[in-house]
Amino acid sequence: MQIESLKVFCDIVRLHSFSEAAEKNNVTQSSASQAIQALEHHLGAALINRSCRPWKLTPEGKTLYDGVRDILDRWIQLESNLRDFHDKISASVRIGSIYSVGLRHMKQHIQKFTTLHPNAHITIEYLHPHRVYECVINEDIDIGIVSFPQSNREITVIPWQFEPMVVVCHPEHRLAKKKTASYALLNGEKLVGFDKDLVIRKEVDHFLKTHNVATETVLEFDNIESIKRAVEIASGISLLPRPTVDSEIQAGSLCAVSLPTREFSRPLGIIHRKGKVFSPTVRTFVDFLQKEKNSVS
Repeated sequence: MQIESLKVFCDIVRLHSFSEAAEKNNVTQSSASQAIQALEHHLGAALINRSCRPWKLTPEGKTLYDGVRDILDRWIQLESNLRDFHDKISASVRIGSIYSVGLRHMKQHIQKFTTLHPNAHITIEYLHPHRVYECVINEDIDIGIVSFPQSNREITVIPWQFEPMVVVCHPEHRLAKKKTASYALLNGEKLVGFDKDLVIRKEVDHFLKTHNVATETVLEFDNIESIKRAVEIASGISLLPRPTVDSEIQAGSLCAVSLPTREFSRPLGIIHRKGKVFSPTVRTFVDFLQKEKNSVS
């Protein structure tokens, strides 16, 4: 019974697809099916019930899946440790991040880390929040970076940093010259907001409702860049994390006005699959990010 066959089995279960698991392991779908059959023959038990559509795991298959994930994690860690025997920080780190973490800030973090560890290879992909979670669960990436992170039975959250939320407006807006925007001043404003299915939208709505602020949402987007472009053409105001508008404030295309209190902030977290064993390089990078936090300017 080979480790490769166990990995194919786990990927088939996790992705619920023979074809996707085969592609992920760089084998044909026929080879993936043969690997499962070989496992079943070795164990003397059916792992997958193929008589129903869609197929389901048998009780034996579920027992194997629940137990073998830990074995695979330990094997991956052992492989990484052996490869890094002479240079502990030489492997790759695969990151998935929401767009609004900031290309500039993350680029600076990665550049600083690779300067300290020149043999490390960092790759980052910017994704929709839902895709970050999916990629973490499917192990397409080692870690994800998301806002308002949520843990569940498959996801573990490592707190990272908090970004203060501010009122963002056009330079000619009536709020632009103010240092602080009272809740009363926000009443009746046209708001450029996030799509309703995003966690940050729910948090903004809850915050405004808590402080009895009634706004009119005129536009909705699934990313901060589009929201900023809409505010730049005076479509309305928005509530955004302060670091995400640094470039526009410096360029004079947007203004940021503080809220009456600093209680409203956007938490950023590092997420990974529950039970995942980090390679030395991934662990060192996560530790590095936690130490850096808001140090990049």
